[in-house]
Amino acid sequence: MKPAPPVLTIVIPCYNEKATIRRAVEAVLAAPVGPKEVILVVDGSTDGTRGIIESEVGPLVDRVIYHDRNMGKGASLRDGFRAATGDVVVVQDADLEYDPMELPRLIQPILDGHADVVYGSRFMGGGPHRVLYFWHMAGNRFLTLLSNVFTNLNLTDMETCYKAFRRDVIQRVVIEEDRFGFEPEVTAKVARMGCRIYEVGISYSGRTYAEGKKIGWRDGLRAVWCILKYNVL
Repeated sequence: MKPAPPVLTIVIPCYNEKATIRRAVEAVLAAPVGPKEVILVVDGSTDGTRGIIESEVGPLVDRVIYHDRNMGKGASLRDGFRAATGDVVVVQDADLEYDPMELPRLIQPILDGHADVVYGSRFMGGGPHRVLYFWHMAGNRFLTLLSNVFTNLNLTDMETCYKAFRRDVIQRVVIEEDRFGFEPEVTAKVARMGCRIYEVGISYSGRTYAEGKKIGWRDGLRAVWCILKYNVL
């Protein structure tokens, strides 16, 4: 008998994304991967996102987890990972900066049995990139370099949203960071676990702050602290 195909769990953390949440979920559902489980974590949104999810989007996904107050991306992913039942787990932001049509490329090294974790790199090429903020790019490269110094990895994009994990791997990681510190924290922990980590090039359609981008310079400082905390301290 032919073995059942692997199930992909897609965790979508969502905070104040009423303009894009339905399109993001529809794009994920249309992605050429399957079977798939979609888990949406609504992180205390105050802009009407919750109403859209309750009336339009919730019936389209497998599970919706609600936070009564904003707890942060790390807290949302912690709950989403805990609820995942698929063989492979992927993070997909609700703002459509990352293209769900590239999910097959992201998870292929895991499906081939080569990787335990895959990062989608915005700096390796692989598709079109919107030209935006120089200092964001410089900050991302600096944080990746600093992380690599301590993990002894040669990643090109540690801060990328697009990360895929074998479920048994990510559910063994104890996530402590509630906000954007998740990225350096999980990188340090999967490196320490000796996971086989791959990168694939992806496209990137970044947003401006006027369009809803949320990460700022304080998150960059927190990332530096997290790199030191989870690698050294």
